[in-house]
Amino acid sequence: MLIEWCGNSYFVLHSNKGVVIALDPHDGGSLGLPKCKREADYILITHNHFDHNAVEEASSKNTKEIVRWKTGEFILTSDINVAGYKFYHDKAGGSLRGSVVAYKIFIDNLTITHMSDIGHIPPESSLKPIKESDILILPVGGVTTIDALEAWKLIELLRPKMAIPDHFWIPGMTVPYDPLEKFLSISKARRLRIEKGSLNISQSSLPEKTSIVIFEETASGARTSL
Repeated sequence: MLIEWCGNSYFVLHSNKGVVIALDPHDGGSLGLPKCKREADYILITHNHFDHNAVEEASSKNTKEIVRWKTGEFILTSDINVAGYKFYHDKAGGSLRGSVVAYKIFIDNLTITHMSDIGHIPPESSLKPIKESDILILPVGGVTTIDALEAWKLIELLRPKMAIPDHFWIPGMTVPYDPLEKFLSISKARRLRIEKGSLNISQSSLPEKTSIVIFEETASGARTSL
């Protein structure tokens, strides 16, 4: 499977059978990022905020379904299943920024969990269904989500094989999130640096212990550090 990162929380998954799934597309300009136009078969939106719901950037006449903050288990194709879990965008039970849905996707014999803009550390009972995912995507930039220290705590609780940090400040962005370096100064796991904004991954190539994936660029060419 190929994973592309388009900056912020926008990821595009390309299955081995050619199915394309976009998660939380943004429009680029409103964040100070390049556009990342894709043609996805399925689009999964975690919550209704402007930097996560630009479906026009990932849709085409061939798009089969747009899923908006759906909880519970559902099927996209005969071999791609998804489960959605509700969390909060803040530490006040959603009273400040509402709720988000984390999607756990079963694809190409891998489990990928996208934590959206989670803003709190949930009780361990709520985290049980997503523990030990093969790949965990989570925000680290603070301000409107969990911060670097909380992100590392969540990784320690969930124990993924790979953790991909997102929703952090990169040069040119108009939103004042913390930079990735703050998270890297706290995290203690092995780093896997990817020169471009995409990663080919399979069950057999997963690391034995948690590794942090660092994209040096987004899939649309924006550098992630100065």
